[in-house]
Amino acid sequence: MEKNIFRKELASFRPYVPGKSIDEVQKEYGLQRIVKLASNENPLGPSHMAIEEIRKQLETIHLYPDPASASLRGKLSEQLDMPLDQIVVGNGGEQILLLVAQTFINEGDEAIMANVTFDMYASSVSFLGGVPVRVPLKEYKHDFEEFITRITEKTKLIYVCNPNNPTGNIMTSEDIKYLVERIPDDIVLILDEAYYDYATVNPDYPKSMEILKHRDNTIILRTFSKVAGIAGVRIGYAITSKKIAESMTKIKPTFNVNRLAQAAAIGAIDDLDHIKKTVELNYKSMAIMEDYFAEKGLKYIKSNANFILIDIGIDSRIIFEELMKRGIIIRPGYNWGFDTWIRVSTGTLEQTKFFTEQLDEVIKQESC
Repeated sequence: MEKNIFRKELASFRPYVPGKSIDEVQKEYGLQRIVKLASNENPLGPSHMAIEEIRKQLETIHLYPDPASASLRGKLSEQLDMPLDQIVVGNGGEQILLLVAQTFINEGDEAIMANVTFDMYASSVSFLGGVPVRVPLKEYKHDFEEFITRITEKTKLIYVCNPNNPTGNIMTSEDIKYLVERIPDDIVLILDEAYYDYATVNPDYPKSMEILKHRDNTIILRTFSKVAGIAGVRIGYAITSKKIAESMTKIKPTFNVNRLAQAAAIGAIDDLDHIKKTVELNYKSMAIMEDYFAEKGLKYIKSNANFILIDIGIDSRIIFEELMKRGIIIRPGYNWGFDTWIRVSTGTLEQTKFFTEQLDEVIKQESC
């Protein structure tokens, strides 16, 4: 009998499935114009100040990057009014999530999360032998009452994606307060705020930094990928207690954030005009889609992210394929159990109008 040389968790491991790339769709359908509204990227492109900082570093890429990301962490420290030793920088939000799981999860430990939410929570926990405890959404939101009933002596982590991905809606200040007041202090609460800059326009969005000030076992995750438009260089960060930051830093790969990514993030922090324009465009694009959905009587979930989840009432596989034939990439909902729903990122106004026009044609075609 052949010896199994692989880690046992690989047998049941479910890797994250990214959206289709522009190159894939161009080759498959022979199209020149592709509008990608699948991966929640910034339609305005990257911050120009981020590009400028990258240019300054191009002649130095033969040198290893600063392993501590000290300049970037210093900038974040000033912006957040948070001690530098409470900030951990990673190669995108995904690496931060991996570091969180590696810092806390032993075999058999449990982590509570919504079902559905960002897939990386469950995969990072289960790969280490932990047990993801998935709690079904209640009216499309995290069911915190049920979260609390699922807590056991084995519970190590609680994940809250806010706004949630793929639903796009937020848990309010009152919602988060309810959870925080009812969970033991020795459970680590992860508040994933990847879409923070979009969500803060909602006055009910929680002030997570205030939670951290009174609750050490809290980790806030944010990223430069979305609003700064630098997803391609991969950089995100965690804000947490000094104790947790020290432990995460111990296991962090030495040169985990490359030189160009650190430079880009430093530039992006100061590019307030780009952030403002990005958020404004997001909600203009969202309004176009919401008006169309309302006109057609399509159900959707109110979003404070840069994407929206809509029930088309038709198999999402069909919608996905038919839109790709027309040069539009979206995310079908069947992977999340939303069989007739699709998730669509906001684009430029032109891209968004093109999407609603093409979706209208597909709906008419499939309704005949």
